[in-house]
Amino acid sequence: MEQTVVEVVPISHATLVLKWGDTTIYVDPTGGGEMFAGQPPADIILVTDMHGDHFSTITLEAIAGSSRLIVPQVVKEGLPASLVLQTTVQGNDQIIREKDIQILAVPMYNLPDAQNKDFHVKGRGNGYVLEKDGFRVYIAGDTAGTPEMRALSDIDIAFVPMNLPYTMGVEEAADAVLDFAPRKVYPYHYRGPEGLSDVTAFKALVHAKNQNIDVVLADWYAR
Repeated sequence: MEQTVVEVVPISHATLVLKWGDTTIYVDPTGGGEMFAGQPPADIILVTDMHGDHFSTITLEAIAGSSRLIVPQVVKEGLPASLVLQTTVQGNDQIIREKDIQILAVPMYNLPDAQNKDFHVKGRGNGYVLEKDGFRVYIAGDTAGTPEMRALSDIDIAFVPMNLPYTMGVEEAADAVLDFAPRKVYPYHYRGPEGLSDVTAFKALVHAKNQNIDVVLADWYAR
């Protein structure tokens, strides 16, 4: 069902393209305009946070076209003046609609009692839940397995990070995914200082407790 509703195109690390009917969504576009060669122009661009693996002004200037940019305030503050007029700022827990898609901004952050608590503070960046005609896509961004993530429901496709020390480890990611039980989950954003996280282990941990979750091991680092 998912492939007929939303086509997922992994680009690199945190960057992806979603083709949802006649709407094309770019998420955290980085790497320069050439990374999107052959892709349809974006109708919507979502940026989750201020860090360079999510936010690239050079890339945005190359590919923004007439798209609508949806960003947290901290990202708007870093945008070139040429893009500000086509930008909407969205804060945590706010809902907007664009191209008949409902977009909910979900808090994304490191847990306050963790050693990595200062990398991503609550309220600065956004994860996003996109919904149209009852179909729901969750883009987690840089986050731990927060209560907000675990409380999600009826997610058809999820994109979940796992790269310590910046987000969470494989075990925490699997535990969080088991809590909110998306129909399909893509490990993404899984490169850290020690190399690539073991996404095969993530899949095994999820399937040990719930084989109904489709874990898709796409290659985010081929380019």
